[in-house]
Amino acid sequence: MTPPLRFEADLGGEQISLAARIDLPTGRPKAYALLVHGFTCSMDLAITRRVAEGLAGEGLAVLRLDLPGHGKSGGVFAETNFSQFRAAVLAAVAYMRQHLAAPTVLVGHSLGGAAILAAAAEIPEAKAIATIGTPADVGEVVRLIGASPEEVQRKGQADVTIDGHRFTIRREFLEDAAHHSIPEALPKLRKALLILHAPRDEIVGIDHAARLYSAAKHPKSFISLDHGNHLLTDPRDAAYAARVIAAWASRFVEDEEPARPGEHERILVSEIGQGQFQNTVVAGRHRLFADEPTSVGGDDLGPSPYDYLSIALAACKSMTLRMYARHKGLDLGRISVEVSHGKVAADHCEDCGEVAAGRSGRIDRFECLIAVDGPVAPEVRDKLVEVAGKCPVHKTLQQTAAIVTRLGEGVEDA
Repeated sequence: MTPPLRFEADLGGEQISLAARIDLPTGRPKAYALLVHGFTCSMDLAITRRVAEGLAGEGLAVLRLDLPGHGKSGGVFAETNFSQFRAAVLAAVAYMRQHLAAPTVLVGHSLGGAAILAAAAEIPEAKAIATIGTPADVGEVVRLIGASPEEVQRKGQADVTIDGHRFTIRREFLEDAAHHSIPEALPKLRKALLILHAPRDEIVGIDHAARLYSAAKHPKSFISLDHGNHLLTDPRDAAYAARVIAAWASRFVEDEEPARPGEHERILVSEIGQGQFQNTVVAGRHRLFADEPTSVGGDDLGPSPYDYLSIALAACKSMTLRMYARHKGLDLGRISVEVSHGKVAADHCEDCGEVAAGRSGRIDRFECLIAVDGPVAPEVRDKLVEVAGKCPVHKTLQQTAAIVTRLGEGVEDA
């Protein structure tokens, strides 16, 4: 498994490194979602991973977060508290705002759902919130996982073993939890809420879902995960939950706002913590992805850097030709530009011109094939090649790379 992405967060005056992963859909994301796991769980636990993958399969880009003291995030579990979990949610949202896009969908499992509900009022971009097996009482989670609150209060701490792992619960956790009332926060959310809960949940009883539903204002919905347990260990239950959440959220998620002036001046590329080379690309309001082909160890989930370079050149030539055609009143029909890129020996490239003159070794060569649907008079053909060579990206690249542009045989003469 590849290393996760990391970012620093101030959690109550303590700097902690938080870990996360991003699950990408095929194509442009319909929306961005933040997914938070439950108490003593992690972003790599089966339920978290399956829900994230299911949401991505429905077109959402998902950042799944490891809470402090959990999984690959920093912090000591015994020293964490719910206030830190809430702050971690807000820190993850801040990271998404800068590197991806603010999440319009928030999803939380168990105590992760409570952390999202506690933080949601400070996430104005969020439109839809979904919880899975979430407790209505933060402090009650200690009893739910098998620890005794009375013992914690009396001794200052107590240990509980879950799946062979020992966790220490301290008195400070209970004291902090007493300051957070999820039912009291729900009426102020002003966001759509979907509560998913298994009637047979062996850890967080269905009565918690009833309390959350009663406290929330409309729009609110409840979905029974009839055959599931708390961790949705049957993959079909997690997949079902993801499909339902995605379908329900689509009613509330709005299209992104138009770009503001100056936004396109900023390009930000960041690793996403998945695969060997996967990166997210922020260009103004646009969210793209970059990767490498499988032949060089990538997952081929997006264009490669050289693909983007060729895309820039082709798009620039196409736009430049369209501007020229409109200015001259030419009926060129639909314009398309095909670009191929490769490394060639400078002293063996007969059409590389001045770029290759006097040079040895290998140089970059871009070959551009222009096609137009409409008829082109013979005297116009050479002019189109000349005009295409004046596009700004061509000029930028030609300082260090040879660019050969020609019209294909498929272009009809008048």
